[in-house]
Amino acid sequence: MPASLPEAGRRPARLLTQNREMRQIGAWNWSLPAWAGRLPDGRTYNTCPSAGVCAQACYARHGTYTWPIVRAKHQANLMFVTDDLPGWELAMVAELGAAKFRGAWVRIHDSGDFFSDAYLRAWLRICGARPNTNFYAYSKEVDRFRRLVEPSPPPNFLWVFSYGGTQDSALNPAVDRVADVFPDEAAIAEAGWSSQEASDLLAVLGPQLVGVPANRIPAFLKRLAGRRFSEWQAEVDAERTAARHRRHLRLVVDDTGLADAA
Repeated sequence: MPASLPEAGRRPARLLTQNREMRQIGAWNWSLPAWAGRLPDGRTYNTCPSAGVCAQACYARHGTYTWPIVRAKHQANLMFVTDDLPGWELAMVAELGAAKFRGAWVRIHDSGDFFSDAYLRAWLRICGARPNTNFYAYSKEVDRFRRLVEPSPPPNFLWVFSYGGTQDSALNPAVDRVADVFPDEAAIAEAGWSSQEASDLLAVLGPQLVGVPANRIPAFLKRLAGRRFSEWQAEVDAERTAARHRRHLRLVVDDTGLADAA
């Protein structure tokens, strides 16, 4: 018999899960719904507030992530966080007390991101409460990490900033550990970056420039058009800057015309 959907408002019995890829490397997942959507009670959400072009080619908006039972589980996770952050934090700390998490790795978000200061602070406290568990994450919330994590990071928490977001310009690959999505493995090697394809943990344990091969989803590959996420986002940012400049010039011309008429 197929599993039934979680009832609206019911808190998930288990917070951390394992897919096949994570099981192979001894890691666990915590998941939220990807990007923006609407909860069963009508509330809207955006778990990736700094998403840019990545939202147009996000693996977590395709395939099994869109199955009703999977989407309902991720939405239940989010509702637990947003409706009772202290209760969720206590539940996460309690679950991580199991022996199987000692020395294990937890990937914070295989979909979603650190969508608020309060939520990120809660994760930092969880890391502190479970020092024998290792945590890692990809994030596009550069400013939030600069303010809340980088001054005093927990020793058991590693992260990599991922390109394709609205804060790309704040990244410095000479200093920051960064991940970029490439069209394929050959493009990663040609750029001189190191792929994390063999193990997702290489994103935080391997060389500082992390290459992620794009998912072989035809529609997403078409949008990527042979570019890296960083290149695609730079193109979009340049177009928006040019558009703002054109609007500014029109305003200046209009103001000048009004002054001349007066």
